[in-house]
Amino acid sequence: MNPAQLRRMAFRLLATGCVSATMCGVASAQHTVAREWNDTMLESIRRDRVRPPVQARNLFHLSVAMYDAWATYDPTLQSYFFSEKISVKDIDAARHETISYAAYRLMRHRFAASPNVATIYPVLDAQMTALGYSTAVTTTVGNTPAAVGNRIAALVIARGLADNSHEEVDHASYPGTYVDVNPPLVVDLPFNPSVLDPTRYQPLSLSFFVDQNGNVIPGGFPPKVAPFWGFVTPFALTSADMDPARPGVVRTMPAPPVLNGAGDVQWRAGHENVIHLSSVLSPDDGVLIDISPAAMGSNPLGTNAGAGRPLNPVTGRPYAPNLVKRGDWSRCLAEFWADGPSSTTPPGHWNEIANHVVDHPAFVRRLGGAGPELDPLEWDIKMYVALNGAMHDAAIGAWGTKGHYDTMRPIGAIRYMAQRGQCSDPLLPKFDPNGLHLVPGLVELITFATTGPGQRHEELAGYEGEIACLSWPGAPGNPANQYSGVTWVLAGNWVSYQRPTFVTPPFPGYVSGHSTYSRAGAEIMTRLTGSEYFPGGMGVFTCERNQFLVFEDGPSQTFDFQWATYYDAADNSGQSRIYGGIHPDFDDFPGRVLGSELGGKAYTRALSLFEPLDQPCAADIDGDGAVGATDIAVLLSAWGTANAAADISGNGVVDAQDLASLLSAWGPC
Repeated sequence: MNPAQLRRMAFRLLATGCVSATMCGVASAQHTVAREWNDTMLESIRRDRVRPPVQARNLFHLSVAMYDAWATYDPTLQSYFFSEKISVKDIDAARHETISYAAYRLMRHRFAASPNVATIYPVLDAQMTALGYSTAVTTTVGNTPAAVGNRIAALVIARGLADNSHEEVDHASYPGTYVDVNPPLVVDLPFNPSVLDPTRYQPLSLSFFVDQNGNVIPGGFPPKVAPFWGFVTPFALTSADMDPARPGVVRTMPAPPVLNGAGDVQWRAGHENVIHLSSVLSPDDGVLIDISPAAMGSNPLGTNAGAGRPLNPVTGRPYAPNLVKRGDWSRCLAEFWADGPSSTTPPGHWNEIANHVVDHPAFVRRLGGAGPELDPLEWDIKMYVALNGAMHDAAIGAWGTKGHYDTMRPIGAIRYMAQRGQCSDPLLPKFDPNGLHLVPGLVELITFATTGPGQRHEELAGYEGEIACLSWPGAPGNPANQYSGVTWVLAGNWVSYQRPTFVTPPFPGYVSGHSTYSRAGAEIMTRLTGSEYFPGGMGVFTCERNQFLVFEDGPSQTFDFQWATYYDAADNSGQSRIYGGIHPDFDDFPGRVLGSELGGKAYTRALSLFEPLDQPCAADIDGDGAVGATDIAVLLSAWGTANAAADISGNGVVDAQDLASLLSAWGPC
């Protein structure tokens, strides 16, 4: 079992309260058909290319297809795309079959161009077979559940081809648009000599690029992912939410800081903080930190200023301390939220979290935490629409900002500043206003004294006059059983805590997608469940000793991540990208604020979708504004049939229930 499988199973067992995989298998057999297809989508995403906004859209369109399939068989429910209403005798069976065909056909279409389609299609086929449905039924004609499901999929596919996502060109930018300002940074060579504008996005030149799902892209680096995504048709965002002066950008988004411009101090400090956090990625420094909810979390929105919570409000007891090696926590944090190999991307990760929450034995399916308990299928259908509507809009908000501002990643900025030198003391060598600040023990000037035998910069002899930083030096020779620790490296060779075939994502930095997605997900889960707290007052994930990490061996000891609330987990997601060298904090904090806004809007939109239709008098069969003799004549003539107009109860047949409903509504509507 590989590390990705281990981590998914560990979270699943803890979240459900199972004590064995066999017991969890029993619980899995009780999942709804919507959950089965959501899991199938997540498994397909793990096998596909890592493109977060594309996968957010796939999850969203699967969710609305399943919602429409469910709503089709109730005349009082609103639809999203598909407005037909159909009467059947066995509504549950029809819903299961229609949901399955809608999901299957949509996913067959969406993954047809995947480089791993040969492994994805068997997953989809196996799911249909397991549910007892034939993959050979392709008709869209008629009102059989299969035909209706195929028809819903066809409609969602058609809408998707007109939503500005560039699906017709595999979601690529059109030629001549979003051209890179900077030539590529050659990661294997020191410094950043080719950069033209250190504030703008710079692709990387690698011998070959491997995304998080193991897809090899020869020739260096892929084009940046979906910088046009701010123009994709949203779920809850409206034109009034967008800034006409900044096309594709949500109106409330601030501009990012700029070197030697507005926010200069913040720009420098943000990137230098990435170096600082890179210096703690070792379990060997002896530093222990308390990562329990008693000491960590409860941050005001857009900050890390929280100091934890004294009590678990569910149990009424204090949260116990959870002392962990800082270097173990920071490395596992970076890899947990990066999803490691077999990534479902952040939108999928929040679907996994939502599914684990629903599996918890203490979970109760009450919308907003109040009112009647929902049927499991109704809960899942509504949860996926709200959650993935938020994920979809988070992609639009974050990638619209990325496309507009096109900002640099830390590796390019840090190497640029290191190349310029130091900006602390004009009397010292290598002074430049755009250099790095010298910090004893962290960022230092390399001298002949410091490179002497046994001295801290001994390994950097030959680079006297340049800048050194204490940092993670890159992946070890054998990541399966070695770890790198931290050491003094030439600052011009600084690398992020990632695999050497990946290094940093192929799209601009500002604003952090992880932060935006995660806060939006936390807002949805809080509103859906009526509580910001995980069931039981704490979510737990175990990092097994020398089993969890992928970039290198570790952690050195087994420990548990612990989060009191969905917000705490979301904040950790944003922090993880700074420890991983992917973002400075000024990418993270505005992303959290944006995610909060978009999550709130998505939940409001979902609730409006769940409101019943404004129905005319259902018993007014002839539509004359009153229930009278003509209506009863029509009903009696249709007795025993599936006439949709006369089937007032929607049970699939005109019978005594419909007659009773008609008589009780007699008179003007």
